[in-house]
Amino acid sequence: MRKIINSAFISLDGVTADPSSWAIFDPGAAEEAAKALHALGGMLMGRGTYEYFADVMPKQTGPYADAINAIRKYVVSSTLENADWNNSTLIGGDVVTAVTELKQDDGGDLMMYGYGRLSQTLLAHHLVDEIRFSIHPVLVSGGAAGGGKGKTLPLELLGATPAPSGVVALTYQPASS
Repeated sequence: MRKIINSAFISLDGVTADPSSWAIFDPGAAEEAAKALHALGGMLMGRGTYEYFADVMPKQTGPYADAINAIRKYVVSSTLENADWNNSTLIGGDVVTAVTELKQDDGGDLMMYGYGRLSQTLLAHHLVDEIRFSIHPVLVSGGAAGGGKGKTLPLELLGATPAPSGVVALTYQPASS
């Protein structure tokens, strides 16, 4: 049985939307992400994630672009009429039933980027097996937890202390310019 892995970027002030405008990408991150994609059986995407990547990635080159352009993509949407990006399959109708069937197929785990409606629906139905939050050391001012379009304040990590409960205390200071 396949696992569904939800991977999302989050700012320190809880913003998950539009990470392309605020996320910090370490050197080598694209290569690591490409390696992770090669180990998967596909990606599961909601409409917004699909539309973003389908617009941007076919114009890109390199290990990550090659991997994401080639991987099998399952696109969940009640409004899209087609999914023309390479190796994309559109899933409409009852998403819970469709994803339950996908999980039962052979072919490797499925990665889902972001933390939107699709993630929340699948979590509510106990279909997500693993959640990976990449916490970015930035405050996205002018935005609520759903999205921010304001200025960002980069921060520098001073320490991280995990507790037995799973809570991780993070200590930051404003980054030097």
